[in-house]
Amino acid sequence: MSETRTISIRKLESVNALKAAWGVMKELRPHLDLEQFLSLYAEAREEGYLLAGLFDSQELKCVAGYRYLTMLVRGKSLYVDDLVTTESGRSAGYGRLMLQWLEREAARMKCSELHLDSGVQRERAHRFYFAQGMTIKAYHFTRPLP
Repeated sequence: MSETRTISIRKLESVNALKAAWGVMKELRPHLDLEQFLSLYAEAREEGYLLAGLFDSQELKCVAGYRYLTMLVRGKSLYVDDLVTTESGRSAGYGRLMLQWLEREAARMKCSELHLDSGVQRERAHRFYFAQGMTIKAYHFTRPLP
């Protein structure tokens, strides 16, 4: 008898869920440790940051951190801060399913667009985003402050 796989996506808020999310998030944010992640999550949560996880048969495979922003340039949008699939789960469709879920969330909240930034070095991620119909509409400039 073969095992039935169940894919589900749900918001992550409990301490245990956040610790599980860290197991995936650290692949994208290796400069943080668990304590820093939890501290930054708490601060970002106060600013509207939300975290969702994609589970395949109860195993967390993909995590997305996102928020809703209203800006003069584009009105209300869903901004993806973080999107990462476990190394072992890449190319299995989890990222695509998460983006589709994020798009439905954006539509539910009456957003006009979905946005994300991606480091210039992340060529594999860029190929994925292009394959999902995303385009580059702007440059993101930054400058460290003293």
